[in-house]
Amino acid sequence: MAIIRPFKAFRPVTELVSKVAALPYDVVTTKEAREKAKDNRYSFLHIDRPEIAFEEGIDPYDAKVYEKAREKLFGMINEKVYIQDLQPCLYIYQLNRQDRIQKGIVACTSIDDYINDIIKKHEHTLPLKEQDRINHIKYTDAHTGPILMTYRENSRITDIIDDWISSHSPIYDFVSMDNVLQTVWVIDDEKTIDELLGLFAKVDALYIADGHHRAAAAVKVGLEKRQENPNYTGDEEFNYFLSVIFPDTQLTILAYNRVVKDLNGLSQQELLDKIKQNFDIVYEGKEAFIPKEKHLFGMYIGGKWYGLKAKPGSFNEKDPVESLDVSILHNLIIAPIFDITNPRTDNRIDFVGGAKGVEELKNRVDSGEMSVAFSLFPTPIEDLMCIADSGCIMPPKSTWFEPKLQSGIFIHSMSLK
Repeated sequence: MAIIRPFKAFRPVTELVSKVAALPYDVVTTKEAREKAKDNRYSFLHIDRPEIAFEEGIDPYDAKVYEKAREKLFGMINEKVYIQDLQPCLYIYQLNRQDRIQKGIVACTSIDDYINDIIKKHEHTLPLKEQDRINHIKYTDAHTGPILMTYRENSRITDIIDDWISSHSPIYDFVSMDNVLQTVWVIDDEKTIDELLGLFAKVDALYIADGHHRAAAAVKVGLEKRQENPNYTGDEEFNYFLSVIFPDTQLTILAYNRVVKDLNGLSQQELLDKIKQNFDIVYEGKEAFIPKEKHLFGMYIGGKWYGLKAKPGSFNEKDPVESLDVSILHNLIIAPIFDITNPRTDNRIDFVGGAKGVEELKNRVDSGEMSVAFSLFPTPIEDLMCIADSGCIMPPKSTWFEPKLQSGIFIHSMSLK
């Protein structure tokens, strides 16, 4: 059911891979990218965040910014910073963060599977962010940032990956700037590749975990190229895009917490009184309240933590979206009490994801920048897959996958063979 395809990756020479690899463009700001790449001409941020080559204030969507991305990419290829494998391969990409290991297959996935909903989505995309990645793909003629995908684990696929790792040496083995051990193996044996392709063909669905904008952009560029090439066969590289596919059992989702700037004119006691209409207060104290199960929330305000538990009947437990903790928090507190109806655009709310943890919530409230913070239980991967299967969309900022895939380790070119 799911089509994966080997490809001839452009990838860094071994001695430079640790300098090239960088966090994805969408988890670093322009300012952060400028700082991280300033003393490293090999950093992929020069390609992924090409505006850092210009003076501050440059429009990141200016055509010359994308031209700079192309110039930098082809410059690194010409300088032999990148090499290309001579035959189509699959790759194993292993991430080890604090001894938690996930091992996935790097391959190209099909734009037809995306269109036909074999590749399932759970987020809406924003037109501006989508167009940015469309432009980046067009100017570089390549997919430079992999899409993080998952599937319900197939034990035979896992066994093949483990067997290959145990009997082959990695081509890369380095610690990235975010302190994650990155290890890569090349699968270049045709029999092994064919078996993996056959096994994935029996996988009912792939799920986009992270990278909805990159995926949507790749598909739109592919469809545009089909129009430009009406005699296309379906075998052309533009019919496929770069993905890393991990089994669901190995992915780690961390909490995606919230901070709110003001109390919408309420006193702290008035806020608590309103919250008590739909929540039981199960904890009050100085020690951080970190939810250990669904429908529990931590709240930090006035130097004190509260544990909140949603009351039965306060939300629709049978609805896969409405019963998400991010939905419960939004529908029962963020929207009705703080009058924040669109968290995507309202600057009174911010989101704290990943490994920053509850200390960051406390710091932002104690500093006076924010008035109240909420800690959540991480969205289970099963909920994500259930919602995608039902064709529904998750609320914004529902999941934070950690660790992040590095950009620049694999490039799928649509023109260079």
